[in-house]
Parts: sequence; C-alpha cells; structure tokens
Amino acid sequence: MSIRRSRSRTRTRTSDTVPIHLYGLRRGTVTVLTALCGAFALFILAPIAWLAINATKTQANVYGTSGFWFARPFHLFQNLSALGRNVSGAGVYLQWLGNTMLYAGSAAVGATLLSAMAGYGFARFRFRGSNALFHLVMSTLLVPITSVALPLFLVYAKVGLVNTVWGMILPSMVTPVGIYLMRTYIDSSVPRDLIDAARMDGAGELRIFVRIVLPLTVPGLVTVLLLTVVAVWNNYFLPLIIFSRNSLYPLTVGLSSLSHAAETGSKSELVPVLIAGGLVTVLPLILLFLFLEKYFRGGALQGSTTG
Repeated sequence: MSIRRSRSRTRTRTSDTVPIHLYGLRRGTVTVLTALCGAFALFILAPIAWLAINATKTQANVYGTSGFWFARPFHLFQNLSALGRNVSGAGVYLQWLGNTMLYAGSAAVGATLLSAMAGYGFARFRFRGSNALFHLVMSTLLVPITSVALPLFLVYAKVGLVNTVWGMILPSMVTPVGIYLMRTYIDSSVPRDLIDAARMDGAGELRIFVRIVLPLTVPGLVTVLLLTVVAVWNNYFLPLIIFSRNSLYPLTVGLSSLSHAAETGSKSELVPVLIAGGLVTVLPLILLFLFLEKYFRGGALQGSTTG
C-alpha cells in the first residue's frame, strides 16, 4: 500500500514538472542560466552575511580579521544593547527605528488606499480627459526629486510641515507606480459584468468598491503596500530636507549621522554599533517580504493568468 502511495506521489510530481525541452532551451543553456542566478544570489546575500558576521565583533576585530568569518570575543549583544543608547550624541537608534515604522506603515496604508481608488477610477470610469490625466500622473515618474527639492521645502515652510511627521507621510502617500499597478490589476481581475450586476441590484459605488473591488484585488493591494513600505523605509533625500531635529530622523538619516560620528573618530567602538544597526535595519523588510510573499507573487502573476 505504501509503495503504491509513493508511486502515485512520484507520478504527481513528475506530471507537475515541465520538461526542459518544452521551454526550447538546451541543457547547457539552463546550466549557464542557473549559474548566473546563483552568482546573482551570492552578490545579493554577501552584504547581508557580512553585516551578520561583523555585527558580532569589536571594532578592533572588524578591521583586524576577515570580514566573512567570526572572531572572539562575541560582541553581538553588546552592540545591540548600544542601539538603545545615545552613544554617538546624534540620537538613539531605537527612536529612529520607531520613526521609520511610523512613516512607512502610515504612508503605505494611505498610498495603498489612494492607489486602489485612483486605479479603480481610471480602470472602470471613462470621462473626458481620463487618458490624458493618467499619462500626466505617470509623467511625474520622469521628474527627479532633486529638481523639486527647493520648491518642496519652500511649500513645506509655508504650510508648516517642516519638522513634522505629516511632512514625511503625506508626500509618501502619492505613488504613481501604485496607481499604475492597481489600474492594471483591476483591469485584469475585476470583471465589468460583475460591477454592472451590482449596480443593477442597487449597490452604490462606495459599496461596490469596498465589498467587491477590494476583496478581488488583495494581491495587488499587498504588492503596492510592500513596494511603498520599501520605498519609504529606504527614503533618504526627503527626510534629509524636511527634518533638522534628530528625534524625527528615520533610519536612513540617523545611520548617516552615526556613520559621520564613526568616521570623525569622536566616539570609540561606533563601527560595530553602526554595523549592528544596519543589520537590524534590513531584517524587518526581509521578514515582511517573506510574510507577504504569497500575496506579492499572486499579484505579479494575476495579469498573466486572466484574459
């Protein structure tokens, strides 16, 4: 009985596997592509491994030992505990981490909701100038942030958004990429007939959007959410312009000030603390991606599986 079950599992796995020759690729080509993918993965993972290893060292061992091997004494917990103190005089890492979570979380939720509403409007409503307006929104992707830095700061100063939390959150909620993704996703996953049937049954536009559109676009929503979190988490230029108080710094600007303190040599043992801070900075994004991977993958594949 067990032999039959194992054979049936083998047949199932075999039937789910697409032979290489059906892709039109030779085995040598597949080997080369696999090697290139492995090299690319190594290139991506090497810096993370370097952070994880050197976060366990003292400053002398960071410079005096191999960057890809451990050394004694094991100093990881001391370096992590230093993140909760103002060891550099520039601020406290845990406060920067809390600020970054607040900025990224609030902006991501707002950007996802606004992108869903805008994408639904562009996808399912036709009005005069809709295509021109959509292309105008997409054209903002071509404008470099450095060219609008001075006007942005002057506008912020006029409305009182300099050195405020909203000064970081509000502009991060506007994401043309999210609008484009949601319009494309709604076009492919929300049937027009379903919306027309709901309207004939007397459902209002808000109820259709909340009860029909949003549940059908969960993978797309999660994709926009994840992309916005990463964008805000890694944003350096905007907080550098609008914040002058280190208590409002996100991780990008805070670690930059900590790096400057380490370079000037005004404080001792700052380099391993900086490395530990870099390690803690990337871990939440990795965990978030692993947690939302199935939704993100579904959102990326949805357009290719619907007609």
